[in-house]
Amino acid sequence: MPGERRKNDESWRGYHSPVMTPEEIRRLRLSHSGLSHPPFTTVAEAVAHSGAAQAQDFSAAIWSLGLRIRDATASTIEDAYNDGKILRVHVLRPTWHFILPEDLRWMIALTAPRVKSMVAASNRKLGLDTTLFSKSNAAIEKALEGHHSLTRQDLKGTLADIGIMTDVQRLAHIIMQAELEGLICSGPMRGRQHTYALADERIRESRQLTRDQSLAELAHRYFTSHGPAQLGDFSWWSGLGSKDARSALDMIKSGLHQVTYDKKTYWFPPHMETPVPDTPRALLLSIYDEYTIAYRDRSDISDARDIERMIGRGNALTAVILLNGRVSGTWKRAMKKDSVEIRLNPFHALDKDEQEAVELEVARYGKFLGIPAVIAGES
Repeated sequence: MPGERRKNDESWRGYHSPVMTPEEIRRLRLSHSGLSHPPFTTVAEAVAHSGAAQAQDFSAAIWSLGLRIRDATASTIEDAYNDGKILRVHVLRPTWHFILPEDLRWMIALTAPRVKSMVAASNRKLGLDTTLFSKSNAAIEKALEGHHSLTRQDLKGTLADIGIMTDVQRLAHIIMQAELEGLICSGPMRGRQHTYALADERIRESRQLTRDQSLAELAHRYFTSHGPAQLGDFSWWSGLGSKDARSALDMIKSGLHQVTYDKKTYWFPPHMETPVPDTPRALLLSIYDEYTIAYRDRSDISDARDIERMIGRGNALTAVILLNGRVSGTWKRAMKKDSVEIRLNPFHALDKDEQEAVELEVARYGKFLGIPAVIAGES
């Protein structure tokens, strides 16, 4: 049976230890997500593998992709974004994600109804209804026609011209509604400002999937890139209800391995031809990296709900230090004229090996940005 663990099954050799442990869960997740060894050569490959990558903090999100792409730099990822090879839209949950253009239509069809229901109460409080959305969508579509791309402030002016006045929240919800209806998506950057474009003009090809095919595809992408993971993790990440999440897993579970640890059932992709790499000694991640954010149960990577408290602080705390796959501190960056300063706040005093591993990651981040990276307090 798929998922049965047999000691004489050669498929397990070199893949993971005979007993699933938190250490093994972390090692497999780091490998499957591409963090142990950058397996991808393009931005599109990295995003396709993940399915969708959370991206409300743009600079942190491109660093998350960069960690998974060989020889990636911030400029190469931004170029791919500006060229429309990946999009940044509201999908899965009420937040931004990077996705492939060809995936937008089926992902929106599958997940937008639940996202709309999640924000319905807020829309009512903001005085937004179907009549207003119909009017705002028509104005936005007209303004963007002809391959125009407009910033959020541009769209604010467009709406004001037809008598729809907005503050920050109203504007955000109006634009998100247009995204959830598949009308608009991200356009190229204008300097450091994001723009919006018509999805029909931005997307060259679009995959056509039935609802069942969409469920299966989303589940396959998730468990392949995030496993070992639980059903509840997939339901939370995807935004799907428990019934749909279970149906999606049922459609693909014959191709996954299954193991129970601490009365929790985990699903993950079958063995690879090569052994799983060792867990990296240190990594500097965004708190919104898929490794940290994409699970309902984060107990395997942090103690005493540390990660939940950090996430609860929002943009006040956006980066974490991983040591051997566990959340072991925080870090912040400060952009200087010709360098980036990294301030480290580990939860414990680093030993020599840990310090060296962290310093290598700081240098790696500087190389990604194309400027020297220095640790605050060091000469």
